[in-house]
Amino acid sequence: MQTIKTDIVLDARGLACPMPIVRTKKTMKTLEPGQVVEVQATDKGSTADLRAWANSTGNQYLGTIEDGDVLRHYVRKASGNDQEAPAFQKVVNNETVEAVCGNADIMILDVRETAEYAFSHIPSAVNIPLGELEERIEELDSSKTIYVVCRTGNRSDLACQQLDAKGFNVQNVVPGMSDWKYDTNQTV
Repeated sequence: MQTIKTDIVLDARGLACPMPIVRTKKTMKTLEPGQVVEVQATDKGSTADLRAWANSTGNQYLGTIEDGDVLRHYVRKASGNDQEAPAFQKVVNNETVEAVCGNADIMILDVRETAEYAFSHIPSAVNIPLGELEERIEELDSSKTIYVVCRTGNRSDLACQQLDAKGFNVQNVVPGMSDWKYDTNQTV
């Protein structure tokens, strides 16, 4: 196997979303443009999360190598004047989403990984993990307001930015499932 040259190794093993992204973001600030960070993570959702984060910030997601239980992600810092995309501005709280559940004019999109969704999700939510959103976008109804939820609002923010750019009417649900106090379903 070819050795991949990196400028810094970030240990994010044992951390769950959003911490691998939070730590990667902090580490990227210390790098010079063009330098590469290796992010070591065990959270299976970190692949889609880091890819989406890198794309939204102008950094380059190079790929992931599975090494036993460890995922080795490689991200190259953007060069020039590339800056992080601003946070999505249309935000609603959990209470607002609970109040509109069951309304035929809305859709709840859960962008967490399928395992997260399987153990606890809003009953009417449709699951499309963030990393699959681009290829499954035709499953969304553009005539409806789409409430996008994840665990903490980070992945849903990235999804909202992607969908808004394609003309969808979207709202980011914050704080999301980490503080959801209403009915949930599970599929396991």
